[in-house]
Amino acid sequence: MQDRRTFLKSLGAGTLSIAAGGNPRSAIRRAQSAVRDPQSAIRKAVLISMLPKELPYAERFAIARRAGFEGIELQTKARPEEAAEIHEASKGSVLRIHSVMNMGHWESPLSSDEPEVVNRSVAAMETSLRNASLWGADAVLLVPAVVNPATSYQQAWQRSQRVIRERLLPLARELKVTIAVEEVWNKFLLSPLEFARYVDEFESPWLKAYFDVGNVVFYGFPQDWIRTLGARIVKVHLKDFQLDRSNGRFEWKNLGEGDIMWPEVRSALAEINYRGFVTTELTAGGAEYLTDVAGRVDNLLGLVKA
Repeated sequence: MQDRRTFLKSLGAGTLSIAAGGNPRSAIRRAQSAVRDPQSAIRKAVLISMLPKELPYAERFAIARRAGFEGIELQTKARPEEAAEIHEASKGSVLRIHSVMNMGHWESPLSSDEPEVVNRSVAAMETSLRNASLWGADAVLLVPAVVNPATSYQQAWQRSQRVIRERLLPLARELKVTIAVEEVWNKFLLSPLEFARYVDEFESPWLKAYFDVGNVVFYGFPQDWIRTLGARIVKVHLKDFQLDRSNGRFEWKNLGEGDIMWPEVRSALAEINYRGFVTTELTAGGAEYLTDVAGRVDNLLGLVKA
């Protein structure tokens, strides 16, 4: 029903365009594309590490698609040969590479006070951004900083923002790839208000939020974070988590088996009108397991099966 309303609304706009002297065929094509636009609904993706790593990329893509996924998130590949193999595999698949997970930000954080460490981190992000451009992905996940005994919270904030502004955003803008900052267990961005402020201070359309549903269960509720971050969210990671505070235990779970209040998450995503990919970040498994995970995403978020 919503698609029909969208089509009629678009067609109405097209009719006005025709009345003003526009091309009727172009107007109808625009209206139809509005209905078919893949960004008009949430789409489910899988992280590359969940797929059998011993198989060629083309076979991994095929397994993911048969399981019901529509997209895939890759990881940084420094070797040109491997990046080219992935590019070729993606051309032969209907599965879209929508995002790249940068792999150099933990060992070499942008917030370090050592120039050589920062240089390695910047180089890894540059590779990730160029990977994304080659593969047609529109975002790169970045852990922006790490707070530790050598780096205070304030230092992590200031150093990471300076490096991102001066050394990463110009390339992101040139390649038209968004830097998507994620909240992780790095003792940084510990509330949705801080996360929102951190993103806003860049005042750039090329710096957004990559929100992980499971990473905030220790100190918050994902639905609250989603509503606070709102349109800043450009990508979403899905995982589930069970926390036993009284006994000091925690455990990662399959989707729907932990403490995540999925109906609330679903409602929050609808409230902010989130349109884009949600990527499962779970343990690896075979075809049957992957099909089950894809089905869980459909059921928990109310998605139409691919």
